[in-house]
Amino acid sequence: MKRLLFALLVPLATTLAAWAGPQIRLTTELGAIEAELHADQAPVTVANFLKYVDAGRYTGGVFHRTVKLNPDNQPHSTVKIEVIQGGVNPDFAEKDWPPLALERTRDTGLKHLDGTLSMARAGPDTATSDFFICLGAQPELDFGGKRNPDGQGFAAFGRVTKGLEIVKKIQTAPAEGQKLTPAIRILKIERLP
Repeated sequence: MKRLLFALLVPLATTLAAWAGPQIRLTTELGAIEAELHADQAPVTVANFLKYVDAGRYTGGVFHRTVKLNPDNQPHSTVKIEVIQGGVNPDFAEKDWPPLALERTRDTGLKHLDGTLSMARAGPDTATSDFFICLGAQPELDFGGKRNPDGQGFAAFGRVTKGLEIVKKIQTAPAEGQKLTPAIRILKIERLP
């Protein structure tokens, strides 16, 4: 019976591994975060993010923003969220590629859960290179959520698989309002084999 079960589980595990999306390691000065990207559900957003990764534009970038439930941190927002936000090396900030079309969670089926990676944006179809990581479930960032008046939500595209404790360290680092002081350096983001 054990041999039969093993014979059935090995091909299943191999098939599931093949379905897994691209894996990345995001190394910060506080430690490493690993994530799986959902290229099957958010192909445009993942391709955009990996374009910046492969070009090395996040090397020397920073996590610059922490959003906490602390009332002093979000005094003018009626809908509170918890995220950290990072971006490319400042030398490349003016050289972003064109903005990408918003892949709404309504269409991708992804949700803003604990450890979700998502693209930062000002309005629909404005995201370029800044991204954020959720701490806890953040349904107000999904399509129909009330964080932005447009209700379009944000483009979730991956999830942390290792290093959520590093995400929490970044969130609780010293800040003035939402600005991390100092910003937390991104040493590099790379694809994993």
